[in-house]
Amino acid sequence: MEATHSLPSAAALCQELIRIPSVNPDDNPGTAHTGEERCAQWIAAWIRREFPDASVTTPEVLPGRPNVIARFPSNAPNKPRLLFAPHTDTVSIAGMTIDPFGGEIRDGKMYGRGASDTKGPMASMLAALHAARDVLPYLSHEIWFAGLAGEEAGQHGAHALAASETFDLVIAGEPTELDFVHTHKGSMFLSLTTRGIAVHSAKPEAGRNAIYPMADVLRVIRDELADWLKGFTHPVLGHSTISAGTIRGGSKTNVVPDFCQTTVDIRLVPGQDADFEEALFSKLRSVCPELEIAVSRALPLYTHPAHPLLEKLKLQGAAAVGAPWFCDAAVFAKHGSPAIAMGPGSIAQAHTKDEWISLADLEKGAVFFEHFLRTLKNA
Repeated sequence: MEATHSLPSAAALCQELIRIPSVNPDDNPGTAHTGEERCAQWIAAWIRREFPDASVTTPEVLPGRPNVIARFPSNAPNKPRLLFAPHTDTVSIAGMTIDPFGGEIRDGKMYGRGASDTKGPMASMLAALHAARDVLPYLSHEIWFAGLAGEEAGQHGAHALAASETFDLVIAGEPTELDFVHTHKGSMFLSLTTRGIAVHSAKPEAGRNAIYPMADVLRVIRDELADWLKGFTHPVLGHSTISAGTIRGGSKTNVVPDFCQTTVDIRLVPGQDADFEEALFSKLRSVCPELEIAVSRALPLYTHPAHPLLEKLKLQGAAAVGAPWFCDAAVFAKHGSPAIAMGPGSIAQAHTKDEWISLADLEKGAVFFEHFLRTLKNA
């Protein structure tokens, strides 16, 4: 497959994007430079400059956190729509061993937060759109691009766009080594809280220690729930899993703690429904009836791999695969738009202390997506 653009296009775009902090503000971002606004505005300005006829908007999803949405010209009305949809936010920079916003290039790799997840895939998509700009109006599909806010926590940008627009196919930008993820696990993030009564630890019997009932809950997670979840299986994704991720409680060693909180990550396979959730909560509360449970959910994904546009991806060498992680694709699928996740780079480099993507993968991704677009001409 022959490229019609040079290597620096995708690499330069990726470097520019990395150098714009867009850390998701939830939990512990590790920096005061949070939110997607600067990144979204930079992308909007670039598209307006390079595609003067495109319609570009930056609708606010949360205060100071917009999506950036581009609709490219088409030569006919009512075409089916194809959406390229990477996300603009990144995870925390806490604990990184490189300059997270440097975009440094060493030994054929570009380093920085988002290099793999997903500013690298985004750069390849934008470079491909630019290289194929001569044919975009004449394709079988009307082409859209969206840089989505909040994928790493809450998926706010995807929910906002999916509720208002439908597409024939959505390609969520993720590092998949240019295979396409047509099915992935969902998640339930649990925040579990136990309460106690704080007193001086010299007389612990006068209070109630919140850590002890949490210890009982954690034993249920380790000794019972992990095995129970193995019974929920999927032919591609394997079985459901559970992991306790954080724990905190109390204020001082000589004070009986009046609270304890644990966060838990459960990965779901398609079919784990409300009955499963009810049974899960019952098992957790069997050892602590007063356990407080707060839930954040992300949906599992299934898109049939025989979709006509996915057949075109297969002809370019992409394989249909599953993934244990979740992404924005499932949000669009829930709203009726078939969706996959796809992009250059590897998930093994995502969220790491020295996140990177190879320059060769950036170029390979740009060429792949450009060629895919050109296969839609006169389809």
